[in-house]
Amino acid sequence: MSDQNTEIEAAVLRRLLQHLDSRKDAQNIDLMNLAGFCRNCLAKWYAAAATERGITISYEQARERVYGMPYEEWKARYQTEATLEQQRRFEENNKK
Repeated sequence: MSDQNTEIEAAVLRRLLQHLDSRKDAQNIDLMNLAGFCRNCLAKWYAAAATERGITISYEQARERVYGMPYEEWKARYQTEATLEQQRRFEENNKK
């Protein structure tokens, strides 16, 4: 992969994180139900990519990068209780 492709992909990730930051109303359960991944998934992928490159980044550090703040702070400020319908869809999607 060329350096140019890597730069573009990095810019896309930054834009995705900015977009998610601007859409705090998009709850993780909504993202999971619609797309099959959420902010926590991105944090896990971020930490795994770092590990693959010999860089130690904890899951919590990766979460802070993805959420733009410590996860517990984001959760207290922005996370809402999942509705019964959201929970039902999540359970149904995870059976597949």
